Amino acid sequence: MDAVLAEPNSVSDFVDFQTAPSRYRHWKLSIEDRVATLAMDVQEDAGIRPGYKLKLNSYDLGVDIELHDALQRIRFEHPEVASVVLTSAKPRVFCSGANIYMLGLSSHAWKVNFCKFTNETRNGMEDSSADSGLKFIAALNGSTAGGGYELALACDEIALVDDRSSAVSLPEVPLLGVLPGTGGLTRLTDKRHVRRDLADVFCTTPEGVQGQRAKDWGLVDAVVKPQEFEAYVKSRALALAALSDRPNDARGVELTPLKRAIDEHGYHYRYVDVALDPQRRTATLTIRAPESAGPASIDEILAAGAEWWPFEMSRELDDAILSLRINQVELGVWIFSAEGDRKNVLDIDSVLFSNRDHWFVREVIGMMRRTFARIDVTSRSLYALVEPATCFAGSLLELALAADRVYMLDDPQCSIALSEMNFGGLEMPNGLARLEARFHGDQSRISELREHIGHALGPREAAQLGLVTFTPDELDWNDEIRLAIESRLALSPDAMTGLEANLRFGEHESMESRIFGRLSAWQNWIFVRPNAVGPLGALKVYGTGNRAKFDWERV
Repeated sequence: MDAVLAEPNSVSDFVDFQTAPSRYRHWKLSIEDRVATLAMDVQEDAGIRPGYKLKLNSYDLGVDIELHDALQRIRFEHPEVASVVLTSAKPRVFCSGANIYMLGLSSHAWKVNFCKFTNETRNGMEDSSADSGLKFIAALNGSTAGGGYELALACDEIALVDDRSSAVSLPEVPLLGVLPGTGGLTRLTDKRHVRRDLADVFCTTPEGVQGQRAKDWGLVDAVVKPQEFEAYVKSRALALAALSDRPNDARGVELTPLKRAIDEHGYHYRYVDVALDPQRRTATLTIRAPESAGPASIDEILAAGAEWWPFEMSRELDDAILSLRINQVELGVWIFSAEGDRKNVLDIDSVLFSNRDHWFVREVIGMMRRTFARIDVTSRSLYALVEPATCFAGSLLELALAADRVYMLDDPQCSIALSEMNFGGLEMPNGLARLEARFHGDQSRISELREHIGHALGPREAAQLGLVTFTPDELDWNDEIRLAIESRLALSPDAMTGLEANLRFGEHESMESRIFGRLSAWQNWIFVRPNAVGPLGALKVYGTGNRAKFDWERV
């Protein structure tokens, strides 16, 4: 039987998404004036799991966890940075992509969750480019393949060294029997507008394309001679930085370590608590509102820094979501709850909305947006429970709007509330506010909902406005919730993943939602087919000298 990397199944096996620059093993971050440089220098023997070597700047989950952390620190700790150069610290190679031997040893769930996190990190770069004035240039100082080229595709510009050997390639189809899983195909067409026939040739040519042809086909923006490469990249990074409105004289906000305790019962933070129930196969995520509205002025907000409630809560929730995905793959239903004073959340939302153009507030809103978007693309069934002690108001209401179903107890003590933040700034991966997606862009419904901003909406009014799914009374509540969970967990998780992904995004698509839709459908299917992962599948025999054996039937 083929060896498979062990899945985390205890506290001691816990995969931690928290790190810091002092613990980086694979990236080197340097900053000069308005430009940050992230140099990839992957250590071969420092994989997140044993059993493979990370040769040629290939990466695994641990490499991407560091990249995600570095990007967060640039966003918040270094507001003076306006452009980021991604390059390699190794000669003649930028990045050879996801480590093939790691993929060959990994379980299906690990592969898909790895691809999902990698996608989200790259999507986050594009989110920062579009909304935060942070621009990215990929400086490909050597051969670039697979996920390495997909990292480059997430940048605003790509420069390839013209040394007669360096090429860009997406060799997954001819070499591995799979697809470019971190947005490669989608970005080629949707973002770079590469012609279909040229993309076909490119993706079936394992050696890739180099030099002027790479530029002519639209695969890169510039090909530059080695002696001119460094100067060209620096000039483009400075030019991109000049377009940014990020402040060059502001003090950053330190990303202090999260206050977190982990035990067999769950993950416990200051504002987020995750209760694990392996027997029921559920996780209950409770988000706590702050005890006060907190700071109202920019000076007070900056003084609060990483402890400002919307920022700290979002960082905690982000960590909880990522930890659940990779460490608790069998907990099929996530139940969202929120508790605390609704007024405090609405007051904070007002501060967020009023100061949304300030660099730090803008970054916090971006953090909230990306965190909530992780929920939309998580392959778990999502329920929200609105009870008397809950606080689904404003930005916290987004958690309920992201759920597949919302149950609200028919009790006069129960209420929800809308704020301006529900109408923009916290969009889903398809670019729509959740209310807009919920009502299929019906502007008359959206206008009606706007009239209720700040008002407490009881069960009857919430149901009439279409904001909740069911409103059981006290006699039926426990049984209805129990049956809803049990019946959901009795269904095929594969069918649920497909159903939920389709229903959550509806008819409106963006490049980002298309990437995740294709990941859910294509990669989920291809990753379990024998042509890829069977004993003689391409992914399994790669590097052994044996040829893959394919089932030639087209399905």
